[in-house]
Amino acid sequence: MNGSNRGTERRKWARLPLAIPVFVRSRDAKGKEFLEFATALNVSAGGMLIAIRRVLPPIAQLRLEIPSAPITAMAPLPQAARTLHAKTLRTSSAEGYYLLGIKFSRPLTLTSRPRAKQRKLLSRM
Repeated sequence: MNGSNRGTERRKWARLPLAIPVFVRSRDAKGKEFLEFATALNVSAGGMLIAIRRVLPPIAQLRLEIPSAPITAMAPLPQAARTLHAKTLRTSSAEGYYLLGIKFSRPLTLTSRPRAKQRKLLSRM
């Protein structure tokens, strides 16, 4: 990075400083598949920063699974992504953890699907 670009923000999306538990599925440097619990430290529409105990090879393909409580008994809710595909962009070590900067395969954006018509519920008196 040269001095003239210092301070210039290159990211397309703002980061949100959220601590989110996440399961990471991938393959290690030897090609062996693994599943590991990690924590997302910040999230944007384009990717996230994850703290994980395992080092991963550069540009590793990842599948992220965000755990959630079962909500099937509740009223219909909008669809939300719980499984995301991503790749590692950078890795740095930090006191027993590795910080992974990852990029989602597809940005998390609002879809342009038409909304289902919702009926207004009237209370009976």
